[in-house]
Amino acid sequence: MFELDGFLQQQREQELYRARITCEGAQGPLQVCDGKPFLSFCSNDYLGLAADPRIADSLRKATEQYGVGSGAAHLINGHTSAHHALEEELAEFTGRERALLFSTGYMANLGVVSALVGRNDEVVADKLVHASLIDAAKLSGAKLKRYQHADVASLASRLEKPITSKRLVVTDGVFSMDGDIAPLPEIINKIGDSKNTATLLDDAHGIGVLGQHGRGCVEHFDCNSDVDILMATLGKAFGTFGAFVAGSEELIETLIQSARSYIFTTAMPAAIAEATRTSLKIVQTENERREKLQQLIKQFRAGAQQLGLRLADSITPIQPIIVGSAEQAVKMSKALADKGILVSAIRPPTVPAGTARLRITFSAAHNEKQVEELLSALESLV
Repeated sequence: MFELDGFLQQQREQELYRARITCEGAQGPLQVCDGKPFLSFCSNDYLGLAADPRIADSLRKATEQYGVGSGAAHLINGHTSAHHALEEELAEFTGRERALLFSTGYMANLGVVSALVGRNDEVVADKLVHASLIDAAKLSGAKLKRYQHADVASLASRLEKPITSKRLVVTDGVFSMDGDIAPLPEIINKIGDSKNTATLLDDAHGIGVLGQHGRGCVEHFDCNSDVDILMATLGKAFGTFGAFVAGSEELIETLIQSARSYIFTTAMPAAIAEATRTSLKIVQTENERREKLQQLIKQFRAGAQQLGLRLADSITPIQPIIVGSAEQAVKMSKALADKGILVSAIRPPTVPAGTARLRITFSAAHNEKQVEELLSALESLV
């Protein structure tokens, strides 16, 4: 085996070393991790559904019917009536002709991009898109062009040169480390009606959270029909697991025929699909969860601004405090942990150098008293 110690030592010296914690019990504001009780502000369980008893009950009942494992890929015999029903309901929810389930959001992005573009094509991506989209572009063999984050003028400069091949413009809806929302209407307007250009929206952190009915960024901006390809995950606001891609009949059939990360992997368990059907109903009908979430976000931002903390421009559950150095971010995260509060320190290469941060995330399962506890702990650090 070749030498690895040098790399690991370098990670430790630069405060970039990643370490896991081991948590017990279900997701929620109160967790026990490494044997210690914590008030957690680092989960993506935005609507507080990961431990919802109705969803858990659906999972139990579906396990009795379908068992635990799906046994095979969708194209062999792993595709069940539960998967099929969920796909149809997700298509209706998103206002699309079809939807297609993937095992993870990472696999969905890899599958979509590599299936739709190749060596002679272009992928034009926001500089801060999720790592899966960057890896997807590289895997496809297409030429990757990056535009400045949320900068439509920068995007326009990347689109100036006409091409005769295919061009895929990709962006996150809500950016996972900054919490800001892509300027979708401006992006769509800049692309225009080019017949060889398509848009791919990764709305992993927007679906369920934004919009009156939780349909995400496209509902927030009322631009659903202008986004060609929608990818969203089920393991965040929906509280379950997996991902889906929604779009036209032709798009979904193309992915079934060509997306390697769909064709060559085992289907998600049918019981998870059935549990997600219950979650989908809750997401659509319990608007009070989104309303409460927004109240908690406003409470935190008002308090953090009074403390003089450097916040990102975000109205979403992702509320980063920009610290600067990786060393300082780690120091603050550890200090909060000593006070019983769990907040992740996010460092390069996940974020650009000099922008290390505390990534604070909120859930509808939090309450006002817990937000005040977080603010009090932060005040002791500034």
